[in-house]
Amino acid sequence: MPPAKKPFHIAICGGGLGGLALAIGLLPHPHITFTIYESASAFGEIGAGVGFGANSHKAIQLLSPALWDRYRTRATFNGWESKSRTWFDFQVGAGPEEGKRIMEVLMDSAETQSTCHRAHFLEELVGFLPIDKVAVMSKRVVSIEQPEGEKVRIVFADGTDARADAVVGSDGIRSACRPFVVGDDPALQPRFTNAYAYRGLIPMDLAVAELGEEKARNRQMYLGPNGHILTFPVAKGNMLNIVAFHGADDKPWEGPWVKQDQKEAMERDFEGWGKNPRGIMKLLKSPDVWALYEHPPDAPSYHNQNVALLGDAAHASTPHFGAGAGMAFEDALVLSRLLPLCDGPADIQRAFKAYDAVRVPRTQAVTRESRKQGLVLDMRGEGVGEDLEKLAASLNKN
Repeated sequence: MPPAKKPFHIAICGGGLGGLALAIGLLPHPHITFTIYESASAFGEIGAGVGFGANSHKAIQLLSPALWDRYRTRATFNGWESKSRTWFDFQVGAGPEEGKRIMEVLMDSAETQSTCHRAHFLEELVGFLPIDKVAVMSKRVVSIEQPEGEKVRIVFADGTDARADAVVGSDGIRSACRPFVVGDDPALQPRFTNAYAYRGLIPMDLAVAELGEEKARNRQMYLGPNGHILTFPVAKGNMLNIVAFHGADDKPWEGPWVKQDQKEAMERDFEGWGKNPRGIMKLLKSPDVWALYEHPPDAPSYHNQNVALLGDAAHASTPHFGAGAGMAFEDALVLSRLLPLCDGPADIQRAFKAYDAVRVPRTQAVTRESRKQGLVLDMRGEGVGEDLEKLAASLNKN
């Protein structure tokens, strides 16, 4: 028989979707213990709807078939059976051709995309774990250090610290774990992408009354000059999720990254848009606006010594492929397969190097292409602009 593997302990810093997914993936391996350190006093997600595509679905299934079953109890698909394969119906949202259909982008099969309310999915992830035994709340990480030959030390804002054989930083775009991995190079810090998005939810009955059954119950995207609006059902079809993107015209973002109650600003930005976009704006009572930041896709590595980054802490991206959460689940899946192969703490860096080899090129390609896609959707794409035929060709390609 092979020798028993030496036990080791992992600190998961950040209890969002990606961090909890990694914890679930490690549960079946008794030689690996972990602690989840969450900065908030309770688990919770900001934002509303989140989308998953085919690769994300596969990642969830491979992490845990039981988790996939739970996800499906929360997932929402297009409301009409005839639209089961529709990724989005694209149409012109403003200007003389307002209302004209650009194209319907179809997926390969009916279950290659779904949406879910973030908070609802987080509830399922939390319920999957022995939270009282593995999570410590109100622990905001401020720094990471690893003296040579020693365990990783995590320092918290409350003055306490903890040690672990390895750390996985899943603490978001403004990660406190990231500086230990990528350093303080300004070129690798979060950068504003010259765009922002208004977000909110509308009760489905009101959406149907305003937009009609087809446009309310199925995924739609309205494209216009310097902006686009996407809508999709969430909460098992009881709510319509709205995300209205707008360009910032190369102006720097000022103030908090998320601002509440921005209805007047939203109406100014989308003044002159068509009937359906105006109807959506009318129903959104107090939307938040989110500045869209990304990590430049140039980091040479997502790990340093025994510290690795996951999800937005590693590769925050604009959301124009709906792939951000899915990338975090892919990260979690890869780490949950590599770490159990370690015979002990001495092998952890080898696992993290293998993680780098597959995740860095994929996630950075998504970041680059998502930024380009956002310009296409705002009718500002290079070589595409407002030409509807070129738009259709570009959308079908992506």
